[in-house]
Amino acid sequence: MPYRRLPNTDSARLKSIKSAYEKGKDLPPFKLAFSPASHRKIQSVLPGFENAIYEHRNSLNIQAEKNKEYQKRLKKVRLYISHFIQVIHMGILRGDLVPETISFFGLEEREKKVPSLNSEEEVINWGQQLIDGEQKRQFKCLSPITNPTIAVLKVHYDKFMEYYNYQKSLKKRSQRAQEQLNEKRSMVDGVIQQIWNEVEHTYTDLPEEMRREKASEYGLVYVFRKNELGNANLFQSPRIEVIG
Repeated sequence: MPYRRLPNTDSARLKSIKSAYEKGKDLPPFKLAFSPASHRKIQSVLPGFENAIYEHRNSLNIQAEKNKEYQKRLKKVRLYISHFIQVIHMGILRGDLVPETISFFGLEEREKKVPSLNSEEEVINWGQQLIDGEQKRQFKCLSPITNPTIAVLKVHYDKFMEYYNYQKSLKKRSQRAQEQLNEKRSMVDGVIQQIWNEVEHTYTDLPEEMRREKASEYGLVYVFRKNELGNANLFQSPRIEVIG
């Protein structure tokens, strides 16, 4: 036997509830296969659901678009931090800087390599440590480190932090949009289920094929397994789906 399948995507939900909404526009209340109360619920939830879908998609699109520039800034500041640390180690190796120089930056004396900069947190922490460390050296009137200077590194670090904080705000916006959409989905699912129950109840006395045909006009979807297909007409119905 075919069974109805409630929509499980936003586009399917929207299509289903709009089918019922259009029926409500075309027919007077007493001719509808669902109750006036359900009709009012459709009018209540549909605008909010459409807006929630738009806001969610829009927030994700903006986040993805801005992320391209953010990744460029992250790559650039990571490169400057890496070079600055390498210059410190090479300066000590050449004798241009005293070994104690590394203590200003929180670097390990035994470690001659650049620390991990894989995560954003590591980039942020090391960038700030280098800026603070060079400032302490300048207060002691020590020769500044060059190629790159801390001033150049700080320009790229500050720009990166600007984009980092902006990306965080975009992520929060997307999360809020997701939460609102989840809430709207739950409401829409409830309305759709109620409408489908009422429509099926209205047409319960009709022959099975006619009942499905009438119900499909209100957005109901019925699923046939391949081995349940009885004839070509069922297969061609726009509201009949086939699953393996």
